[in-house]
Amino acid sequence: MTENQTADLAEGTQQQDEQDFQYDIRIEDAGPGSKRVTVDIPRDRIDEKLRDSFKELRQQAAIPGFRVGHAPQKLIEKRFSSDVRDQVRGTLIRESYEQAVERNNLQVIGEPEFDNPDDIKLPDEGNLTYTFQVEVQPEFMIPDLTTLTVKRPKIDIKEENIDQAMNNLREQQGALVPVEDRGVEPKDYLTADVHVKVDGEIVAHQHDAQLVARPGRIAGIEVADLEQQLAGMRPGETRTIKVHAPETHPNEQMRGKDAEIEVALKDIKRLELAEITPAFLADLGFQTEDELRQALREQMVQKINEDIATAMREQVNRYLLDNTLLDLPQKLTGRQADRIVSRRAVDLMMRGMPREQVEGNIERLRTGAAEEGARELKLFFILQKLANDMNIDVDEGELNGRVATMAIQRGVRPEKLKQEMSKDGSLANLYVQLREQKAIDRVLEQAKIEEVEVKPEGQEPQASQEGGASTGGEQQSGT
Repeated sequence: MTENQTADLAEGTQQQDEQDFQYDIRIEDAGPGSKRVTVDIPRDRIDEKLRDSFKELRQQAAIPGFRVGHAPQKLIEKRFSSDVRDQVRGTLIRESYEQAVERNNLQVIGEPEFDNPDDIKLPDEGNLTYTFQVEVQPEFMIPDLTTLTVKRPKIDIKEENIDQAMNNLREQQGALVPVEDRGVEPKDYLTADVHVKVDGEIVAHQHDAQLVARPGRIAGIEVADLEQQLAGMRPGETRTIKVHAPETHPNEQMRGKDAEIEVALKDIKRLELAEITPAFLADLGFQTEDELRQALREQMVQKINEDIATAMREQVNRYLLDNTLLDLPQKLTGRQADRIVSRRAVDLMMRGMPREQVEGNIERLRTGAAEEGARELKLFFILQKLANDMNIDVDEGELNGRVATMAIQRGVRPEKLKQEMSKDGSLANLYVQLREQKAIDRVLEQAKIEEVEVKPEGQEPQASQEGGASTGGEQQSGT
């Protein structure tokens, strides 16, 4: 047998010894989704690891006055004792931790929390015992899905819906024309100085605010009759609108209080719709009005189908959430709530709220964050288990296809977008979302589907539909 073969055999034997050695591991429940693990490392194992480490170090260490591999063992131990003991301690903890997780099939979430980590050191005598706590995947049962009934909105697109879509296009392509011979009328576009007062004190203002004379929001407050409040106003006039700010208003000075909105009108413009001319059609890429109407119909059908699919999936989500008994890891739930608070804070700053004001309202931002975080986590665990039980996966082609669609929407190259998503972690999130969506769609394939009539937006529905689809939203005015 050659020297290399002997070395390979020795290495293989050592690896087998590593796999065969069994640590003394005790596991107990530590609350919902949490386990407390105690590991005992015997003295013999510690001594064995120390001997092996010093032996390996002696073969490699370059000590002045000695040839490599020939320095006295005692000298090696004295000079490198601290470093070797730290290394062995780390090796033993890592090795025993991995064995605790694998032998007991612990589906660990996040990092372990060690009891008194600074005190976990190799003892001079006796065993090394340490304890840690981990959050694990909660154990639960998926509810019976054989009785699930999902409502599917049935929406008929009529010619008047296409007429409205055409009118929307004409508005988008239209021109604002100055108004000089009358006061404000519904749907006029206005320029005004806006001051919001509480108890006579100005708490918010904006000069040259752009408003539209229709129901909308001013300074974060809904004004349902805005066009009536401003009806007949002419430039140079000022009117006061009395409102009540909601308890959730981002401005602490306004929350839950009566307020006055002073609107000093400076300019009125009306929207003149674009004419449907050959030039209008050509700009949109069509030759005839019929071609444009057909394209609008197809676009509307696609949007409605997407909304219907979303509504049906949400019904499955609600069913799973309402019928699954699941205790969530408390610490993980808290961290999720913190992420939601952070997301809300960033959203407010992107809307223009000063950082100091956002930070001063952190506690209010926490309102509902715990409930929202718990819902998100519960649904995540349920859908992951559902996907596992159904053996659902997302292959590379499906993932690349979705990335390509996103790249087209953003106007970037798919490979560049995929690289960016890989770096920031969003590619992994996309994989999870696609897998969850496939699991829900599999449930829908087996569910009983009940069709209900729902008319497109702008018409009264003939039957109530929880989580029904819509075809768009109304523009709001505001400062």
